[in-house]
Amino acid sequence: MASDEFSGNYMETHRAAVVVPDFVPGMLLTMSHPAEGVTDLQTDNGVLLRIELLEAGMLRFRFAPEGRLDDGFSYAVDPEFRPTPPVHEVIEFRDGIAIRTSKLSVRIVRNGLKTTISDARTGRILCQDEKGFHWQDNKQFGGEVVKMTKAYQPGEHFHGLGDKSCDLNLRGRRFELWGSDTYAYTTETDPLYKNIPFYLGTHRGGSYGIFFDNTFRTAFDFGAKDPKLTTFSSEGGEMNYYFFHGETPLDVVRAYTRLTGVPGMPPLWALGYHQCKWSYYPESIVRGIAEGFRSRKIPCDAIYLDIDYMDGYRCFTWDADRFPDPKGMIADLESDGFKTVVIIDPGLKIDPEYPVWKDGLEKDVFCKRQDGDLCKGTVWPGLCHFPDFTRPDVREWWASQFKGLIEEVGVRGVWNDMNEPAVFEDGTFSLDVRHDYDGHPCSHRKAHNVYGMQMARATKEGLKRFGGGKRPFSITRSAYAGTQRHACAWTGDNVATWEHLQIANHQCQRMAISGMSFIGSDVGGFIETPTPELYLRWVQMAAFHPFFRTHSSGDHGDQEPWSFGEDVLNGVRAAIELRYRLLPVLYSAFRQYVAEGTPILRPLALVNHHDPDSYWRSTEFFLGDHLLVVPMTREDEGGRFLYLPEGDWFSYHDDTTPKEVKKDIWVGCGLDRIPVYVKAGAVLPHWPLQQFVGEIPNPEPELHIWWKEGRETSFWYEDAGDGESWRDGDFRESTFEVTGTMNSLEVRRDVAGKWSPSYEKIAIVLRGLPETIEATTVEIDGRSTPISRDAADRPVFFAQPGFEKARLSR
Repeated sequence: MASDEFSGNYMETHRAAVVVPDFVPGMLLTMSHPAEGVTDLQTDNGVLLRIELLEAGMLRFRFAPEGRLDDGFSYAVDPEFRPTPPVHEVIEFRDGIAIRTSKLSVRIVRNGLKTTISDARTGRILCQDEKGFHWQDNKQFGGEVVKMTKAYQPGEHFHGLGDKSCDLNLRGRRFELWGSDTYAYTTETDPLYKNIPFYLGTHRGGSYGIFFDNTFRTAFDFGAKDPKLTTFSSEGGEMNYYFFHGETPLDVVRAYTRLTGVPGMPPLWALGYHQCKWSYYPESIVRGIAEGFRSRKIPCDAIYLDIDYMDGYRCFTWDADRFPDPKGMIADLESDGFKTVVIIDPGLKIDPEYPVWKDGLEKDVFCKRQDGDLCKGTVWPGLCHFPDFTRPDVREWWASQFKGLIEEVGVRGVWNDMNEPAVFEDGTFSLDVRHDYDGHPCSHRKAHNVYGMQMARATKEGLKRFGGGKRPFSITRSAYAGTQRHACAWTGDNVATWEHLQIANHQCQRMAISGMSFIGSDVGGFIETPTPELYLRWVQMAAFHPFFRTHSSGDHGDQEPWSFGEDVLNGVRAAIELRYRLLPVLYSAFRQYVAEGTPILRPLALVNHHDPDSYWRSTEFFLGDHLLVVPMTREDEGGRFLYLPEGDWFSYHDDTTPKEVKKDIWVGCGLDRIPVYVKAGAVLPHWPLQQFVGEIPNPEPELHIWWKEGRETSFWYEDAGDGESWRDGDFRESTFEVTGTMNSLEVRRDVAGKWSPSYEKIAIVLRGLPETIEATTVEIDGRSTPISRDAADRPVFFAQPGFEKARLSR
């Protein structure tokens, strides 16, 4: 009999544990410039570093351990992004290389290729390598595990990374990006649904951003392991990251969003209130929900159908018993102001009698395992096959499937779910599943984090193809950087708790500064049933989020606005009505997002970045340029402490002014509202109340103008609200400059664009005027006009739609 010493695998049993070494770049050997704005640095151990100058404040770093770079294909980078290399200089010195633009200075040391990036104007360090680039060989899968370690800068704070559920400031935490179906997640759950590898660093030296464009499973450590270090790494692929710098954190976000792209303008109805449930069926229930909104005078623009509208959960089908005439039902809903949005999942039921699956099998659209067998997984219909959305022809095929739903039946929006991708057996696909990756074949290790993005992309193409020229509306649960070009998003399967109200607040702010501004949560919580107060407070907060939808799991009870008693219904109705009055404000902020990449929601820390007290505050947020919203996030809260940045402010509700700023102040607040403040000098356009967008064909706007001692600029955007003519300049952009003194108020207006409104006049409401200004007459474009009082006893006068100047003086 053999001795135990020699049984089994001797090498595995007896050899000492080996610590896998990290490799680092060696000594710089050569420098070359293969293209304008591109510098290649090669070391004596074969490492290649390529630095690309995209803009004066935007750089790209690519490391190749074996000296070879691929073509740099990326799903994240907007195909329309075509930068011109900035004016720059490259300087050699004894210990390394320096590259300078008008905004950035980069120094690379010869030994190890470590970089120090500074503000070229101030000389202050923005970001500095500690260990810099290092890597390990990936023995299991091949390739490398790539890592970048940077030094923590004194007083540095971190924001971004998409839908993470913790507090806004990421400092001291570690995260992973690997899209996951995380039912009932908590503040500590990680990873979540979305994969946005972009973060902001802010400190006394300035603001910068890093976008690590790597779709493998990635990790970010913001000082959790070592408080002096920041590390990002990936289990495969390339160390490929972009560096952004701007004068403010918002400038950094704009640069990142410029790189990864923006959506088109949404259909205006998509910014209204939406009602959803798992599930509304049969048809009589759907019609009853619609009637419930209209009879109770609760504004609403969309009703959603979850998976139970389908025949056995087969996508692109209808259950003929539950919905015998979907086209007629949808037409009736549309005539009453409701758009219909339906859910779609990527899994297609394996069923020889199911035409969509059969066609997909014949056209070879489904994902395969490494040895050629089709990838299978169980989701709602049972065993399914899954399209490979990383193939252009498959995306074309998927888009073609929407003809029936959109063109023939009249569906106006599509809701992409389960697209992490999620399967019931193991959470997601096996890692050996193969993908085309747009001509760059790979395994699921690389394609997993972009699968949902490419599904949303294909869905949008279907909406455009069959939508009759209307603007596409699509939402997605999973996303990678750049998904904002294809869909909006919601934050997944949350819970009806006060903690989740605050989580939703954080997630929506974080997604906005991660480039994806069209974001919202399941209002009231998807899982369990909210208390009446919790539902009301959630609605009051979400009324200021770009995507505004109640959604719930039906097995936990009803969650319509009228489900919680008359008092709550009145409060919910008032919050939704305020949303509809403020739609022009939200629409204008959306235009700024589309035109400039400016996030619609803005955390206090990023707007008020010079104030250290702002960095750990995460409840207050800005909507657009002038509104500061303060949600009520605790039960039985009759008021709360809040923080107002330096400046002049008015309460939106009653024009009162706070006694102090730049410190915590107590504000009493009943159940009828949440605190909302307006910057002095703001011009905010309002609409008359409508039950749905378009109920009033040409609504006459009101401009609410708050007095300020000094100057303030505001922006107002208008267009047709649907269709694509806005891309050809068929819009109107108004820029207002308000100038005020203790004795006067003047408004000047510049207009751009060729769209002409059909309304005949604008009401102008003056707010916050000091007693030293007597509001009896106003001069508009050189003509004296009387001032009257509105129902709230505020000065109001009327002007032509194209007025250019108004002046009020003592």
